[in-house]
Parts: sequence; C-alpha cells; structure tokens
Amino acid sequence: MTKLLVSILITLRFMFAFSQTELTHEVYFETDKYEVPSTEENRLLLFIANLSEVDIESISIFGFCDDRGADNYNLILSQQRADAIKTVFSNNEISESLITNVDGKGKILLKIVQEENILKIRGLNRKVEVIVKPKLPKPAPVVEVEPPVVEKEKTTVELIKEAEKGDKIIFKDILFNSGEASMISDSKQNLEAIADALVERKEIYFTIQGHVCCTQFTRDAVDRKTKKRNLSEARAEYIYDYFAKKGVSKKRMRHLGMRRKFPLGGDPKFDRRVEIVITYVDDKVK
Repeated sequence: MTKLLVSILITLRFMFAFSQTELTHEVYFETDKYEVPSTEENRLLLFIANLSEVDIESISIFGFCDDRGADNYNLILSQQRADAIKTVFSNNEISESLITNVDGKGKILLKIVQEENILKIRGLNRKVEVIVKPKLPKPAPVVEVEPPVVEKEKTTVELIKEAEKGDKIIFKDILFNSGEASMISDSKQNLEAIADALVERKEIYFTIQGHVCCTQFTRDAVDRKTKKRNLSEARAEYIYDYFAKKGVSKKRMRHLGMRRKFPLGGDPKFDRRVEIVITYVDDKVK
C-alpha cells in the first residue's frame, strides 16, 4: 500500500512539473492579411527546427484579429491565419496527426494587452498562437522486471559487410533535421563509418533512396534551405555527395527521392531517412 502511494505521488509530481514546459510561439500578421510575412515565417521555421528533438503529444494553433472589423469577418480571417500556419508546419515535416486544434478565435479586445499605443496593441493582436505540448515522460516503475533477452540487432556497417544483391539497408543511425537535407550532429560519425564500409566493398553497386515524413498524398516535403519541394531527393543527393568525397566511386552509386511513398509506420523522425538498395554485385572485384 505504501509503495502504491509513493508511486502515485511521484507520478503526480512528474506530471505537474512537466505541465509547465509547454512550448509557445506567436506569429504576427499585417492588417487584413493572412499570408505569413517572410520575417515571421523565418522565425516560425526556427521554432519548428527546434522541435526536432521534442517528443510531441499535440500542437494547437489559434488565430486572432484586432478589434476592428465585423465579428464574422474577424472569425473568417483568424481561421485563415491559423490554416496558413498549419500549412507551414505540414510543409516542414510536422505530422498533421499531431495538430489537434486549428481554430480562428476572432478578435482580441484592446484591454487584454497592457500597452498605451493603440496601433502597437492592434499589431500584437493580429497573430496566431502556437502551443506545443510535449508528451509526459513515463514515471519509473515501482516493481523492477527482468528484461527479456533480446538478440543484438546488427549495425548498418555489419549489414553492408554482408550485403548481397537485392538487400535494402536502412540507415537507422542516420537522422535528419526536420525540413532539412542535413543530418543531426550525432549522425555524422555514424555516416563516416558507413562510408568507410562502402569503400571497402568495392564490388557492390547501390541506389541511395531518400525519404520524408508527414506529407499527404505522397507529396515531397519542402527543403527549408532551397524552398523547393524536393527534400527526399536532396537528402539522397547529400548522402551521395558525402560518399563520393569519402572515396566511393560515383559509378557504383545513383540517388533517388522516394517522397513519402514508404513510411515505416512508427515515430516520424525515422521516416526522415535514407537507405540503400544493392542493385549489383561484381564478383570479379574483391
């Protein structure tokens, strides 16, 4: 009974502490406009980039207007602003399944904001509020259970050393920043080891396939750097260029963008991936 009570108290303390860590962001708009200004889009993209390491439970997007205009007009405009922000999230590989609220709230009254300059107040009220709620961490279990014995999974390098024609090797230890063709910093050392393994196996030829997450109807995602909707191809080409610099012959490689045709069905970050398919093995080269 005592252990159960302690467990409940620990869980409640955990939940209370974590409830204070919601991430918020505000995007501001011009009068009577719902297109996202370029400066505000850049701020929003920076906010989205910082979410790549967050285990997100839900995202809420709320649109607002200033006190001018009819109520019905303000409701429509505030909804359009919220929808515009949702589009930016979707274009940058944030799964729409995480976006639980996209609501236009209409106008904000002047008295809500503590500011004497009316024009400034109205500028602050023409906005969209984004609220990102991270998932609650699971509390430590009271009863320790002996973990089952699991056979160790082979590393990407080990799979390359054993690869045969037709094999597909997912680079599970190579992860990408959301909306970017560049890897997260922790992946660079892993990619170097993979390149070394491919240099050693001179007899294998392969296709590098790039993937994205969280887009609809197999559309590709937008490369935040180039603004082009070819992110899966950009990721594959990034790996191709890296391998070439490390000494892998370009004659042995080709690269393709697979868009979101083949999601893995798990955490979206693992769909931001590359993999190789062994297309030919030259037995004469050893």
